[in-house]
Amino acid sequence: MRRIALVTLVVDDYDEAIRFYTEAFGFRLVEDTPRPDGSRWVVVAADDQGTALLLARAKGDEQRARVGDQTGGRVGFFLHTDDFARDHARMLAAGVTFLEEPRHEPYGSVAVFQDLYGNRWDLLQPAD
Repeated sequence: MRRIALVTLVVDDYDEAIRFYTEAFGFRLVEDTPRPDGSRWVVVAADDQGTALLLARAKGDEQRARVGDQTGGRVGFFLHTDDFARDHARMLAAGVTFLEEPRHEPYGSVAVFQDLYGNRWDLLQPAD
């Protein structure tokens, strides 16, 4: 079996990103390991079965310029849920910014939101 295990997300600060993704998104901190070069290996995940995020602190001007705009303003991340109303309400209460009202499409219930850096995500409950 093959699967994509990690996707790198460039962030400004490890601790700020960990707080946001665990508190606002409800993700689990999988690993936070210091590395010899002063960086950290930080992994968060929504569950135990899907792709996890490697939170990588930006180094240099080129990487810092990419924080929050890693996909050119497009939705680049898709968070599936089995209960859209529950997760939408919990995320709103945690201060997550939704860029639109929830909508119901043939493929499911969806709303675009952004993380603390401005990266766009879809919260999506797929249709049965």
